[in-house]
Amino acid sequence: MDSVGKYQIVKELGRGATSTVYLALDPFNNQQVALKLFNPEVLRHSTSGKAFRKQLAIEASLAGKLSHPHIVKIYDAMLEGEMNYMVMEFFEAETLEKYGDVEHLLSFSRVAEIIYKCCKALEYAQYQGVIHRDIKPANILISGESDIKISDFGAAMLENQQTTQVSGVGSPAYMSPEQIKEQALTHQTDIYSLGVTMYRLLTGRVPFEASNRYSMIYQIMNINPPPPSNYRPDLPPAMDAIVQRAMCKDVAYRYQTWEEFAGELVAFISEGLPQHEVIFDTEKFDTVRSLPFFKEFSDVELWEVLRISEWHKVAKDETLLREGEVGQNFYIIATGSVRVLKQGRLLSLLHEGDCFGEMAHVFGKDSKRSTNVISKTDVKLIELNPDVLALASASCRFQFAEAFSRILARRLALANTRLSHLLSDELEE
Repeated sequence: MDSVGKYQIVKELGRGATSTVYLALDPFNNQQVALKLFNPEVLRHSTSGKAFRKQLAIEASLAGKLSHPHIVKIYDAMLEGEMNYMVMEFFEAETLEKYGDVEHLLSFSRVAEIIYKCCKALEYAQYQGVIHRDIKPANILISGESDIKISDFGAAMLENQQTTQVSGVGSPAYMSPEQIKEQALTHQTDIYSLGVTMYRLLTGRVPFEASNRYSMIYQIMNINPPPPSNYRPDLPPAMDAIVQRAMCKDVAYRYQTWEEFAGELVAFISEGLPQHEVIFDTEKFDTVRSLPFFKEFSDVELWEVLRISEWHKVAKDETLLREGEVGQNFYIIATGSVRVLKQGRLLSLLHEGDCFGEMAHVFGKDSKRSTNVISKTDVKLIELNPDVLALASASCRFQFAEAFSRILARRLALANTRLSHLLSDELEE
């Protein structure tokens, strides 16, 4: 097979009972994509085929709707006649299924990072009116340390579109009690399933194990699972508590929001782990979202900031920029304070959320630094290279331009105030 529709087939990536996935080329956008070609025999089946086609229609309806760095994008779909396929973002990765085995368990910090990113992706999906309904390790892709993407929205429920629901979807071991009862579902069903996923990543087993579906359902409905620390005794109590709360059978005691769930993961990483040199993505994202500089950035744009920036920990009294040296990178203070000096004279103090070095970016590569900048306390710095920023999305670049405009306006107003005070003092003399 050389092509499917307008897409040129490069090679086969994988094959299953319902579909074959190919690496393909979109010649119009000149980009690689993953093309999932569905088995026509499955779709022709009198009973299961109808339900399967309905699930495909749900997922196809999300094309262009979910645009988040931790969700696999759906670009295109064709669900008519004999040739049925879906075109998705190509993400070279493996599923988390492997890391749910005892022999391949991840560190506590990596599990917290992965689950945090899932929380933020599913929070975004919720804001778009989408509930996944089939969260499990096999539907979460991972590349590198913790670059993840959630896939397979075929079981998704679109809020306010009740006719799109398909009963009985989901994987039994990861289904919430309310999903089993076929009650009205909210994002809290995904919170439960993500809690089960976290349980498995930490212990190498699911909370309930059964020889048949009915036994599994009974346990989910009626039995409290043993805490993860029963199987991994070195698990910190804080993480034990996070998993158990996410998996509460009663939604009133489960996490009410994704932000609440994610917030406890951030607290665990920053407070529950030994001091570490690495700045985790959980900490980075939580930090940038709180800084005034980034107040107008969307969550998607903030993830892009993390991708294009470098983060540094700097000790007190270190020189960060030198007067007269050439440079173009600019910096945003994540935590701490710095002193700005001109020929040894203190001009100002800058604190978290403030920016410095941006004038070199504004005036060009050969611009010389006009001041010295020295850390007043231990600081965490966000460093950005204008050449890398130039390759960012248009919306991200726009937000940086707007943030610089606010900074320059504030500094101009401050300079005018100082000048008016000086003139007033001269007149009085």
